[in-house]
Amino acid sequence: MMISKSRNPAEHPAAGRTPDARSHHHFRGSLGRFATGVAIVTFDGATKRHGITVNSFTSVSMEPPLVLVSIARSSKAHDELAGRPFTVNILGAEQRQLAMLFAGRPGPDPVWVEGRMAPRLSGVLAYFECRPWAAYDGGDHTLYVGEVADFDYRSGDALAFANGSFTTLPESQLGMEDLL
Repeated sequence: MMISKSRNPAEHPAAGRTPDARSHHHFRGSLGRFATGVAIVTFDGATKRHGITVNSFTSVSMEPPLVLVSIARSSKAHDELAGRPFTVNILGAEQRQLAMLFAGRPGPDPVWVEGRMAPRLSGVLAYFECRPWAAYDGGDHTLYVGEVADFDYRSGDALAFANGSFTTLPESQLGMEDLL
């Protein structure tokens, strides 16, 4: 399969089509059928500490260890993240309230942990503390790649999101790390 690197819309099959509200809604619904984990990206901004709930997170490379998060340009903290160290906090099933808090809903103050480079949240299922590596244009999002400088995890079920709702992904009997 060949992937086009061109950004010329005339070279793409959907060229000239303007999506209407129904197709946007249907596209979003189609994407929602893919279950994702739930994470919070945390960092210290110029004047305050920030957290952004995301479900677009993936590993990129093992050597060097790189991860990627996709942050909406409309996010209040989007512009402050550029060039700053950050932590990706993977949430456990019992941390739904944290996900909602950093998505803009009221809730209790989080418990912060001071990382070596960036703050993280207490009690998360896993975390990846990152140095900024690269940022890429992703349409209405920016794709931030971070080089992992510190990480850890604990046992527990994961918080996931699918079909517009939170759900739980039970912890496996054996993790992959036991197989290596």
